Amino acid sequence: LKQIENQTGVPIEIIVGIIGVETYFGKITGNYRVIDALSTLAFDYPPRSSFFSKELEQFLVLSKEENIDPTFPTGSYAGAMGRPQFMPSSFRAYAIDASKDGKTDIWTNWNDVIGSVANYLSKHGWIRNQQIITSARLGDKWNNKIPKNTLTPKDSIKSLYEKGVIFSTTLNNNEKSQLLTLEGLSEKEFWVGFHNFFVITRYNRSVMYALAVYQLGQEISIGVQSVDL
Repeated sequence: LKQIENQTGVPIEIIVGIIGVETYFGKITGNYRVIDALSTLAFDYPPRSSFFSKELEQFLVLSKEENIDPTFPTGSYAGAMGRPQFMPSSFRAYAIDASKDGKTDIWTNWNDVIGSVANYLSKHGWIRNQQIITSARLGDKWNNKIPKNTLTPKDSIKSLYEKGVIFSTTLNNNEKSQLLTLEGLSEKEFWVGFHNFFVITRYNRSVMYALAVYQLGQEISIGVQSVDL
């Protein structure tokens, strides 16, 4: 984990957070044969036939490239594979042989799993050592409608300050950012997401998903730091 973090700049807690949310740290990866899942969705589910037909093609190609028996790999009911839950197209684009053993194994090789998750985020523009998200509140100056959550930041730090959003960051005023709203246990929660937060949403296109990854990662980091190594 430390080696991959140093190489890519993607923090350990984000890598582990994604694997935790996706597959309960590798425990729940799906028991469907990938070729069955993709074939069923490609030919018997018209609303997504085009997407899954392409993924089936990608799966057959990667099986040849990786010298894998295509009847062997298992995954989710939608054909997402291994501990990172990569679709076949993502496997071919972002999975890596981090262990340098000549195979790319996202099912059983933790080095490849960790390296592939980090590589995915890196290829989608992760910025080393940049703040991800921060809690916020609406000050007295705020007189706007609360925006719907979006997967693309449309404001800047400066513009949010000017609108009356109160939050803390050391990032430049021109950095892209976005006010986000989530339902807390007792009231609405306000957050400001920065570039790296929206990189996480490229893994799964959901603001709630990205915040879950971030918060789980933070709890893991706190727990690890509290252990006397």
